[in-house]
Amino acid sequence: MAYFNRYIKPYIRQYRWLMAATVLLGIIAFLASSMLTFTSGYLITRASEMPVTILLIYVPIVGVRAFGIARPVARYFERLSGHNTVLKILADMRVKLYEMLEPQALFIRSRFQAGDLLGTLADDIEHLQDAYIRTIFPVVTALFLFLYSVCTLAAFDWQFALWIALLMGIVLFVYPLLSLYFMKKRQIALKETQSRLYRNVTDTLFGIRDWIISGKKERFFKQFHEDSQESHEMERKMSFWNHNRNFQLQVISGMILILTGIWAGHAAMHGDIAPTYIASFTLVTLPILEGIIPASVAVEKIPAYKESLQRIDAIRQYVPDKSRNSAVPGEKADIRLEHVFYYYENEPAAALNDVSLTIPHGQKIAVLGKSGAGKSTLLHLLIGALQPASGTVSIGGHAPAAYGEGIHQLVSVLNQKPYLFATTVENNAALGRPGATSEEIEEAIRQVKLDRYLHSLPNGIHTQMEETGQRFSGGERQRIALARILLQNTPVVILDEPTVGLDPLTEKDLLDTMFEVLKDKTVIFITHHLAGMEKMDQIVFLDEGKIAMQGTHAALMENHARYRKLYQLDRGDA
Repeated sequence: MAYFNRYIKPYIRQYRWLMAATVLLGIIAFLASSMLTFTSGYLITRASEMPVTILLIYVPIVGVRAFGIARPVARYFERLSGHNTVLKILADMRVKLYEMLEPQALFIRSRFQAGDLLGTLADDIEHLQDAYIRTIFPVVTALFLFLYSVCTLAAFDWQFALWIALLMGIVLFVYPLLSLYFMKKRQIALKETQSRLYRNVTDTLFGIRDWIISGKKERFFKQFHEDSQESHEMERKMSFWNHNRNFQLQVISGMILILTGIWAGHAAMHGDIAPTYIASFTLVTLPILEGIIPASVAVEKIPAYKESLQRIDAIRQYVPDKSRNSAVPGEKADIRLEHVFYYYENEPAAALNDVSLTIPHGQKIAVLGKSGAGKSTLLHLLIGALQPASGTVSIGGHAPAAYGEGIHQLVSVLNQKPYLFATTVENNAALGRPGATSEEIEEAIRQVKLDRYLHSLPNGIHTQMEETGQRFSGGERQRIALARILLQNTPVVILDEPTVGLDPLTEKDLLDTMFEVLKDKTVIFITHHLAGMEKMDQIVFLDEGKIAMQGTHAALMENHARYRKLYQLDRGDA
């Protein structure tokens, strides 16, 4: 209900007149269809009696033509109005999603998986159009047709109207609830499986080189095959239920048709209706049922809508609340973690286990550890994407979440694959500080030692980077992203494995540049290997969420054989 109030109800209120027009046109289309069938039945019967003059059937002929034209016209304008309304809603939701993501542009990779974002952008919001077109509008129309047909029939025979109301109520109320009951778990499970497939395939394609190098591609194909089989099996079961339900609904529809025909014949025998109306009353049930049956399909989609809204809401939770008084970031920011614990859902072991760490402003600290040691969790806590289960995290004396949108003025992140767009080098760098002058951008480019190369190109800093920055090499892309961070000018910079995939010489040259241009800032260097550790003021080695080793490079080399061995292996000395 909370999701309905947040994402559906406001749009119903905002576009209520357009939606009312859509429903009204849908009702008119079904009424025209009903009257077309009713009039056709009367016309066939009346014509079979061979009236003495054509004038006796002229009015029904005109009625058939009028209702035959009115039905497609009303249906066309209903679709036009409905899709116009829904497209307005989808456009508004896409703008709001952009407004959620835009302030976090430099943090997107740290906060969200690419597959989750692409799934939300390409599927979830688009999927919500069905909430209106295939659920809300058809259900409202079906309710009207139910009341209209029962009340009309009651004017002739209220007892028979009650029997018809009971059978139609099974179609309109019982089967939708049964569909919702049987399909709820399957809908959610299928949506989760498809989302997992979307996420895994997308993220694996982005990192296909790592899969091949690591020799784990067979594991990916095996997992992908298992997930696909699971998805196909759920789709098969859902398809079986749909076919079963449709058959049962057709049987009930046939029963209603036969009963109506018997009643009409009986009523004609007793003089309640003219014999010429027997076919009319019998055939008119078909378009009425045609408008009521879709309600069972419409309601079963509700769990899928809810799951899509949950995914959108998961992004919304990261949007800072601009109405509250956020802390103001300062020029200096000491970082403190005190007895921090963090647990991921359904994971019994702590991702971070009683971690305490102090990083004075201006210090360079390296955070080492194998995959799963807790490095990424630490990063997410520092940028406010996660909140500790217990303990405290503070930057400049405040929790990261307290800064609201101002966290982007305090902490910047350079990861292994920064987001670079299909625009100029200048525009990509300026993302760090919109409104930066060309001179400021040129200075940042000079600091990252890319000025000579860029000025050798025909268009200089106005060179197009192409999609994801493919125009440039990996090291050059990182330098452009580093220029962006210099323009952002935050007191804290997190380097999240920025040299992965670079050759040793490029890696060393890039690290030298980074530490030189960031010498006055707090630098947190998250990495797997030990290049550049000599430049660090402090090294923290995480293992299974705990700090296993901590100290300067010299102290760790002298006192910890494990660190010494790792350093030698990383340099190729062992």
